[in-house]
Amino acid sequence: MPSDGFLKARTGMQQGLLKVSGGRLGWTTAGMPVLELTTIGRRSGRSHPVMLTSPHQEGDQIVVVASKGGEDTRPAWFLDLRENPQVVVDMQGTPDRPMTARVASPEERERIWPIVAGRYANCVGYQEKTDRGIPLVILESTD
Repeated sequence: MPSDGFLKARTGMQQGLLKVSGGRLGWTTAGMPVLELTTIGRRSGRSHPVMLTSPHQEGDQIVVVASKGGEDTRPAWFLDLRENPQVVVDMQGTPDRPMTARVASPEERERIWPIVAGRYANCVGYQEKTDRGIPLVILESTD
């Protein structure tokens, strides 16, 4: 299971690749679009960027999976956005966008999870590693 330190290092490497390549490389991983999600720390009040993949998008909505690689604990970014759902999203070819994050309803998860699982088997593997339900997070434009 990935440690918090490993996940932070991976975010740093992804951000470094984007910077060194002038934004030409690093916007996909495992066939999924990559985004930078910036949350506000629930304890620190500071901005915390993290690089995530988005296995599904619907119109202006972006879906991310709070899997933490199948660990039994939730990712820090997920805990942060539950406390403060106002986030900023940076994706390839778009300016930083203020968005609102929310956990998918049970009905939305029931509809979206099979789409995600059908495209990306690693998401299924993460769910099989843990007893916790892995939340789907929907990011919506604040415009």
